[in-house]
Amino acid sequence: MLPRETIATAQIPGGDELTLVSHGRDFIIMLGRDELMGTRMQYSEEQLAILTLEQLRVASPRVLIGGYGMGFTFRAALAALPESGGEVVVAEIVPEILEWAEGPLAHLTGDSLGDRRGEVVLCDVAALIDDANDGTCAKFDAILLDVDNGPDGVVRDANDRLYTRTGLAKAKDALNPGGILAIWSAAQDHKFTRRLKDAGYDVEVREVRARPNNKGPRHTIWFARKP
Repeated sequence: MLPRETIATAQIPGGDELTLVSHGRDFIIMLGRDELMGTRMQYSEEQLAILTLEQLRVASPRVLIGGYGMGFTFRAALAALPESGGEVVVAEIVPEILEWAEGPLAHLTGDSLGDRRGEVVLCDVAALIDDANDGTCAKFDAILLDVDNGPDGVVRDANDRLYTRTGLAKAKDALNPGGILAIWSAAQDHKFTRRLKDAGYDVEVREVRARPNNKGPRHTIWFARKP
């Protein structure tokens, strides 16, 4: 069995420690003993962006992503933007994540961080949602959340507020009409589906495999559209 080698660690503001490890040719970001993401199972995180952008009905969508991670969702969103234009903004709270992207994970990153259609902002995604609501920045056509393993503040307690009735209402207000709030989860949560509906969204729930060969765990994505 190949050993796991620790490459780097980073402290989450208001949370625990992240660890970047290598396992043979693969890379994994760990939270304690839990795997948050890895290069062997990235398909569902890419689908979070691809499936959302397929449903948008605007020529130049403005997309907000909560969490950079290994950049799977960010790169997929850039690739899925229509030829007519668009922009992708990522909120990331851990500076070291971007250092990893330009260091040991540079082979994954490629030139995506230099793409003029994309921007990574070191802040809480809730702050950018608030900015869209108070007019500091333009509203979004899609908000993609992959800051936890589901609608719970696992990585950081402060993330809980994103999934409350108040947080869901703020996200809806930050969306343009017809915009989509898409949330990735490692598991189903029927109570959260009801919470989204109660918040006034039109909700679709899909299961997506972790790997493109229809193998690996089944992950859940909520697509909540603002009427």
